[in-house]
Amino acid sequence: MEAAAIATWTFISEIPIPADVAQLMIAGEEPVAAYKTFRDSAVFTNKRLMVRDAQGITGKKVEMYSLPYSSVTMWSSENAGTLDFNAELELWTKAGHIKIKLGKGVDIRKLDLLLAGIVLGDH
Repeated sequence: MEAAAIATWTFISEIPIPADVAQLMIAGEEPVAAYKTFRDSAVFTNKRLMVRDAQGITGKKVEMYSLPYSSVTMWSSENAGTLDFNAELELWTKAGHIKIKLGKGVDIRKLDLLLAGIVLGDH
């Protein structure tokens, strides 16, 4: 059964973890990986996925999405094919279905292992 995505994000490439992300994390939370999005960045921590979305002409208005891994009930990953240049990661959560499109430079298997380690691991 195909569920409509409540959010669709595109991760263009892996980037160094932004310095200012530390101010958004709680005690014991650590950044694991970061990705460039069209307008800002997404950071995987050991506790959640944070997506920052700069808005407006100046980009000074920022919307933050925070998805705790405890709400992820299932995920799927699809690598890029010959004619389909983007890989995709889909998350089914307590809040709904989230689709993440991945640029050519993003390693889908790395993200798959990262999710598995955090969602299925002892945390």
